[in-house]
Amino acid sequence: MTSRKSRVHIGIGGWNYEPWRGSFYPPGLAQRRELEYASRKLTSIEINSTYYGSQKPESFAKWRDETPESFIFAVKGPRFATNRRVLAEAGNSIERFFTSGVMELKEKLGPVNWQFLPTKKFEAGDFEEFLKLLPKNVNGSTIRHAIEVRHESFNVPAFVALAQKYGVAIVMAADSEFPQISDSTAPFVYARIMGTVESEPGGYRDADLQKWADQVCQWTNEATRDVFLYVISGFKTRNPAAAMAILARLPHNARA
Repeated sequence: MTSRKSRVHIGIGGWNYEPWRGSFYPPGLAQRRELEYASRKLTSIEINSTYYGSQKPESFAKWRDETPESFIFAVKGPRFATNRRVLAEAGNSIERFFTSGVMELKEKLGPVNWQFLPTKKFEAGDFEEFLKLLPKNVNGSTIRHAIEVRHESFNVPAFVALAQKYGVAIVMAADSEFPQISDSTAPFVYARIMGTVESEPGGYRDADLQKWADQVCQWTNEATRDVFLYVISGFKTRNPAAAMAILARLPHNARA
């Protein structure tokens, strides 16, 4: 039996950003064609707008149709679920999210990133109740979940153990001031790298771009698991260049 090979998805957060017009997007490209263009230079995009509010089902279907067959979207879970004192009460917000139209992405729906504020502290009991609310399957489709935490109290074995118990990935918020938790807790890796700078045309120094490409290869070699890596924050204008540079440094058979 031939084992399934890992798939690597490299991308950015969102696609509508004015400084990318002329630096990433060709001059004169119609804004309505920006997703079409970006999805042919990268292999994934993290949709951030879902963190702030619902999107129309027609929008998700349109985004699905505008992108190549192998393209994948990661999606931010709504802040209404994560920005609350009692996480165990997030059930209605989570249910509304999955019935709001996001499932129109169909086979192009990648992991859902549940991002928490830097002020949110780890409380094991309440956090486990939140993890119990995350559906493993919606309308016959398997749902992958990632948790992005930003308070140092999460940097403890108890948090890692909970993530492993429920099979959710801990987002690696690399090159940032946030907690650096690199434990593998799910059948996939979710990394958000945040260190791009204006002084480097490729966002990072060549050596650092190669470091990230090597890290992606290491993750895929450790086990048969997909890798999702997004270039986020930092000097945002350079993020597409950094994502493309990392993708170009991967072996051809490692790309999605």
